[in-house]
Amino acid sequence: MESLTNKKKVLEAKPLNFWERAYLPAIAQGLSITIKHFFKKPVTIRYPEEKREFSENYRGLHSLKRDEEGRERCTACGLCALSCPAEAITMIAGERQPGEEKLYREEKYAAVYEINMLRCIFCGLCEEACPKEAIYLDGDIVPSDFLRKDFIYGKDKLVEAPLNQ
Repeated sequence: MESLTNKKKVLEAKPLNFWERAYLPAIAQGLSITIKHFFKKPVTIRYPEEKREFSENYRGLHSLKRDEEGRERCTACGLCALSCPAEAITMIAGERQPGEEKLYREEKYAAVYEINMLRCIFCGLCEEACPKEAIYLDGDIVPSDFLRKDFIYGKDKLVEAPLNQ
């Protein structure tokens, strides 16, 4: 039995005719494709003058909601951070001070709540895991920026404005 490694494959190229040597058919084919695309409707969107329409199930930026009385709903239970597959959510729970129990229903709150938008995959699992319906993915698109630290969103960017403002 003969081994396949010792066999050599010989390729024979057919001779090119004059038109093929001059590359004229290839140039004509390239020009026809260019002209065909020139008359098509452009697919680019002139952002920010034109806005793209998103589907109904689009998940935008995160937002931390407030209740009817203007209080933050988040109780720092940590379920959103546990359910996040990208580990993008970080929170530190804080205890209410004596005397604040009358103002707030819960004894704990999120002293620090941060989402690293560079890690977030917008899966929506944090939204589903929250028992207090405090976090929603209902905002706009993530804006572009130049520094990595600007993509870590704290409570200052996440908590929605109070209703009385």
